[in-house]
Amino acid sequence: MAGPGILAAQHTIVSQPARASGPNAGADGSHDAAGDVAGRWTVNVDLVVVGSGFFGLTVAERCAEELGLRVLVLDRRDHIGGNAYSEDEPETGIEIHRYGAHLFHTSNERVWEYANRFTAFTGYQHRVYSTFKGRVYPLPINLGTICAYFGRAFTPDEARALIAEQAAEVTGPANLEEKAVSLIGRPLYEAFIRGYTAKQWQTDPRELPAEIITRLPVRYTFDNRYFSDTYEGLPVDGYTAWLERMADHPNIEVRLNTDFFDLRDDLVGRVPVVYTGPLDRYFGFAEGELGWRTLDFVTEVRPTGDFQGTPVMNYADEDVPYTRIHEFRHFHPERRHYPDDRTVIMREFSRFAERGDEPYYPINTAEDRARLLRYREMAGREDGVLFGGRLGTYQYLDMHMAIASALGMVGNRLRPHFTRGERLISGGVDR
Repeated sequence: MAGPGILAAQHTIVSQPARASGPNAGADGSHDAAGDVAGRWTVNVDLVVVGSGFFGLTVAERCAEELGLRVLVLDRRDHIGGNAYSEDEPETGIEIHRYGAHLFHTSNERVWEYANRFTAFTGYQHRVYSTFKGRVYPLPINLGTICAYFGRAFTPDEARALIAEQAAEVTGPANLEEKAVSLIGRPLYEAFIRGYTAKQWQTDPRELPAEIITRLPVRYTFDNRYFSDTYEGLPVDGYTAWLERMADHPNIEVRLNTDFFDLRDDLVGRVPVVYTGPLDRYFGFAEGELGWRTLDFVTEVRPTGDFQGTPVMNYADEDVPYTRIHEFRHFHPERRHYPDDRTVIMREFSRFAERGDEPYYPINTAEDRARLLRYREMAGREDGVLFGGRLGTYQYLDMHMAIASALGMVGNRLRPHFTRGERLISGGVDR
C-alpha cells in the first residue's frame, strides 16, 4: 500500500502519445507520474525504471509494494514484458512467444515463491530433439542419444568409455572445434555441435576461440528432460498476463512507446533511475559497441493440427538455414480450445547483431570484456543510476536469474537508499 504522502494514482499502462487533462497535464497530454511544464518534465515520482521486462517489473513491484514508492516504468516498445512478451496468434488463438520460446525453471525457492504470487504454473517439462541427416535424436546428449546415433545398446559404463576414448583425440585444444571434440569426441561433435554452432555464429567453429564453451553436458542415463531445476512450468494464462499482474499496482505507471533517452536530461540527477537497457548505449558508445548475437523469426500458420510433434526441434545440419523450429501448441497441451486443423510454427535464424537490432546473446570476446570493464568503471561513477538486467549488465540471464538479481538490487541497493538515505550508486553494474 502507499505510504504517507504517496500519490496512489490508478495503475495505467499508457501507450504514448496519450492525452490527459488536469492541472499537471502538459502540452503533450502527459501527467500523473511526470508532467510537462514549459517543455520540461516535472518529476513527482520516487523512482524511474527503464524497461518492463522481468528485471524492471520486479524492481518496480517490490519498490511499490514494500517501500510504498511511486514508480514510473518506461518502455520504448508498444507492449509490456520485454522479450518474455506473449500474445495470441489472431487466426488460431494459439499463444506464441514473439521473441522466441521462453521456458521458466528455477531451483531458487525465493524466486519460485515470488513468481507464484502472480501466476500459477502448468506441469510442463521441456524436452528438445535434434534433426541430423534425416534422423531425430533427443537432447541434451544422453544415453538414448548415444544408443540411437551409434546404432546399438550401451550401458552407462560402456558409453562413458566410448566418449572418453573418442575425446582423447585432442589435448590442449586451440579452438572451439578442438575444445568440443576434447569434451564429447568427434562423432557427436560433428552430428550435434558443428553445424548448429556454425549457424549460430556465422563462423567456422575452427575459427572460434576455445573459451566460448567450458563444458558440454552428457547424461549417461535416458533422462532427456532439458532442465534439471527443482521447479519448472509455464504460466497457466501466459507470460503477458503474469507480467501485467506484476505491474498492476496503484503506485506503478507504465508508459509504452517512450524512449528513455528522449527524457534522460529531465530525469537523471533529479530522480533515482534503474536502467535495464543496453549499457553501451547509455554512455553513447563511448568505448565502442559491445558485441551481441540477434535472432530473426519467421512465423507461419500451417494447415495441420501438428507440424512436428514437439515444442522445439533443433536442426543441426549446416545446410538448413534456420537453427530450430518452435511449435507453440505443444507448450500448452491442456488448452483444448486450440484448433485441430491448424498450428503455428516459428523458424529461428541466428546472426550477428547490428546497431538497431534486438540484442539477445552477448558475444563476449576478449575485446568485449575489455570494453565492459571500462563501461563498468563509468557506471560506477554514475550517481543515482543503477544498471541491471541482461542488457544493462551485458550477460545472458534466464528469467529466474533476472528476477533473483532484481530482488537483490531492491534489498541491497534501493531499500538502504530509500529507508536510510544511503548513497545510490551501483559500484559498477548489478549482477
